[in-house]
Amino acid sequence: MVRLAIPLVVAELGWVAMGIVDIVMVGRLGPEAIGAVGVSSMLFLSIVVFGIGMLLGLDTFVSQAFGAGRFEDCERWLCRGVGLALLLTLPLVVVNLLVIAMLDQWGFEPVVVQLATPYFTKILWGTLPLLVYTVFRRFLQAIGLALPVMVALVSANVINVVANWLLIFGHLGLPALGVDGAAWATVISRVYLVLFLGITIFIHSRRSRDARWSVCWPIEWAKMRRLSSFGLPSAIQMTLEVGIFAVVSALAGRFEPATLAAHHIVLNIASVTFMVPFGVGSAGAVRVGYAVGRGDPPGVRHAGWAALTLGTAFMSCAALTFVLAPQPILRWFTADVAVVAIGVPLLFVVALFQLSDGLQAVATGVLRGFGDTRTPMFWNLAGHWFVGLPVGYVLCFVWGQGIIGLWAGLSVSLTLVGVLLVLTWWSRSRAWRPGKTGANEGV
Repeated sequence: MVRLAIPLVVAELGWVAMGIVDIVMVGRLGPEAIGAVGVSSMLFLSIVVFGIGMLLGLDTFVSQAFGAGRFEDCERWLCRGVGLALLLTLPLVVVNLLVIAMLDQWGFEPVVVQLATPYFTKILWGTLPLLVYTVFRRFLQAIGLALPVMVALVSANVINVVANWLLIFGHLGLPALGVDGAAWATVISRVYLVLFLGITIFIHSRRSRDARWSVCWPIEWAKMRRLSSFGLPSAIQMTLEVGIFAVVSALAGRFEPATLAAHHIVLNIASVTFMVPFGVGSAGAVRVGYAVGRGDPPGVRHAGWAALTLGTAFMSCAALTFVLAPQPILRWFTADVAVVAIGVPLLFVVALFQLSDGLQAVATGVLRGFGDTRTPMFWNLAGHWFVGLPVGYVLCFVWGQGIIGLWAGLSVSLTLVGVLLVLTWWSRSRAWRPGKTGANEGV
């Protein structure tokens, strides 16, 4: 589990690092630029994450086929994933364009809207590369090739930093594009990721005796629908989870720029720590999928609990770090005294829900490998939207607790969801026997 999880965790950290680098580098342009990039990125992700979730079924189908020794099926699912990514791109772009058209109606500061609109429009060009990257990444990790994914993300971050330096500030004779430069740097990095992983898959297929790319034709629409229907609950679950943070960010946009900047900085910090259990959950999904594919109930349980243990250990350390050193962490993002002062109590709230956030991330992954995508969807809907958001809204706007109240609501919902998903895993893993899960039947 550790051997598979480490490169996936580094890859997840590399992914979120791109957003953090954008925030840090545009931070020199002022709090308004931080707010514009943070709001745009969150709204974009809250929509595109639906497409990413639709493709997460590849974790289950590819890993179970690989565990059962059906290697040609792995390539089949890769091709179906690419086809689904192509079909999803246009609708997601259209929805994002509608959101852009309504930015000035969401109560943001006018200067934030003025900067966010062109940034948001430009990052839409990265939608298709992002989805195809997701397909390539899920395929590679599901067949045990996680190291290339890690290398791709680490090198993509180097490209992102250089592109930001060139395009935001106009070095080496290039025009200084400001916030727009950060958008183009993001697009360039995502195109690079697709090319890197695509070449990796091509090289692997040439070396592997098991690769039979002729199995990709003709297109099997019934299997595409199967992938879509299995991924739909994951898509809804991820949209609900990211969407709740997007709504909180929209509500935070009603505050002055310093508060909004602190909110997005803390959100990025929380995203960094979340990516570790999220990567462990992906590794857990693959390992559980292997065990399901070979019909191994003890292997299913051992893989799941190993992943949960790793996630718990890391998030406990993260919570302690936030409590002991909030100011040094915040100063890495900004030197603005007002932003740091607002961010310190927010980090204390984040520390409170680190453990539960990690548990729900890992439990969602191992349940996906097991073949259950519906339960995480249900509990995310109930916990975040029916409990966390109302509690946060009341604390913030009715009881006057401000931005702290919004984050306290998130803490309540994440704790509830984490406990319920771990209990679900405990119950399902004890009762499972080969043939009980529908995920691997008829693949």
